[in-house]
Amino acid sequence: MSEAQQVHSSFYRFAALDDPSAVAERLRELVVGLGGNVIVAAEGISGAVAGPPAVLQAFEQALVTEFGGAFAGMVFKHSACATRPFHLVKVHVKREIVAFGVPGVTAPETQDDTHVSPQRWRELLDEPDVVVLDNRNSFEWRLGRFRGAVDPEVKHFRDFPAYVESQAPQWKAEGKRIAMYCTGGIRCEKTSAWMQDQGLTVYQLDGGILNFFQAMPDAAADWQGECFVFDKRIAIDAKLQETATTAEEVYADEPDGAWRLARAKRLDPAS
Repeated sequence: MSEAQQVHSSFYRFAALDDPSAVAERLRELVVGLGGNVIVAAEGISGAVAGPPAVLQAFEQALVTEFGGAFAGMVFKHSACATRPFHLVKVHVKREIVAFGVPGVTAPETQDDTHVSPQRWRELLDEPDVVVLDNRNSFEWRLGRFRGAVDPEVKHFRDFPAYVESQAPQWKAEGKRIAMYCTGGIRCEKTSAWMQDQGLTVYQLDGGILNFFQAMPDAAADWQGECFVFDKRIAIDAKLQETATTAEEVYADEPDGAWRLARAKRLDPAS
């Protein structure tokens, strides 16, 4: 298989699953012919996979039609690949599809009014009472970000709640609204309801950075730098095209960079 034949797909859905292990067992049959990672938990599914277009299409069709309709209507965000993103494929069963660090917090299964379209997001970037908050790790923010975005200075998503709690009193005192984004939307889904419970007015970019790039032909007008992706392509630009940035360059100045690089290679070594 040539690398040029690969299409990357990322997806997630918060949905109550009675038997995550049974869902994972069926998924292991469906992912044959693809590479990537899929996480299943009682709160739903999250995945990033890649492969030939026809194989990928069949997998996605099965996802939305099987499993009792739990994943019906799920959105798949696609991008072409010059580099084969994954050499292995794995389906994991975990406690959460994204680890937040606050027990009992999950995302609502139906979208609420915190979601904003890419077009509305562009407007929020210019509103003076809005804090544009990057809901990713600091090394991702340094590689690329929306104009005016604040770096939360966290090394792991599970550290994000402590950052919000430290800043919330000032944001509320100043009458700030929070416009939050992440790569594909899943981290913001987990965070937004919890932040509203802290008394904050929150907006989240629907579908994350990847959806903004896909929806806005002139996305580079609002995006500075590159977007880190958690696969062998390493980074893409605002046109969803792979860049020449290497993992070694991304992690070079990180205190735990050597660990992150070794872990990435161990989890999906080149074939």
